[in-house]
Amino acid sequence: MISMFLVFAVFILFYINKMTNALCLQKEIPEERQPKVFRTINILITILLVSSYIEILFT
Repeated sequence: MISMFLVFAVFILFYINKMTNALCLQKEIPEERQPKVFRTINILITILLVSSYIEILFT
C-alpha cells in the first residue's frame, strides 16, 4: 500500500510542478519570485498528500 501511494505521490508532485512552471511562464512571474511560488505550492500539495494518506490509513 505504501509503495503504491508513494508512486502516486511522486507522480502528483511532478505533474503539479510541471503545471506550476507553465503558470510561471504564462503569468510572466519574475525569476526571483518563482522559488517562493514553487515552495509554497509544493508544501501545500505535500500537506494534502500526507493528510490523504493518513485518511486512507485509518479507514
